[in-house]
Amino acid sequence: MSEQEIHNSSKAPEPVGLYPHARRVGNLLFLSGVGPRARGTKKIPGVELDESGNIVSYDIEAQCHSVFQNIRYILEDSGASWDDIVDVTVFLTNMKDDFKTYNKVYAEYFKDNQPCRTTLGITALPTPIAIELKVIAAISE
Repeated sequence: MSEQEIHNSSKAPEPVGLYPHARRVGNLLFLSGVGPRARGTKKIPGVELDESGNIVSYDIEAQCHSVFQNIRYILEDSGASWDDIVDVTVFLTNMKDDFKTYNKVYAEYFKDNQPCRTTLGITALPTPIAIELKVIAAISE
């Protein structure tokens, strides 16, 4: 088995379960699902919750920017960069309403580096977020 390294970022939000932010195997870096939450808080940018924790309203654009920033933190703290990303899987909880905005923001971040991408519409994520990304990067030796 090839050498594996676990990486956790000091800037990205803490995982909501028992898993690392990223795991490097050879020259590949696999990021766990990354959401928009800010480190050290349960607050989610652009999300308003009612007293029961249900989503009242959310801003998908704010969540997209926050997710991309969190990915950048994990990449950099793992010795990689944005340009090392080779594959992105996107999970959206409201494909119909959010895909157009998500796609516009995505194009801003990936205009130079264009990794492969898969976008899935799903019914829910583990926390009250509307987007999560799963990323694979190839790190130059």
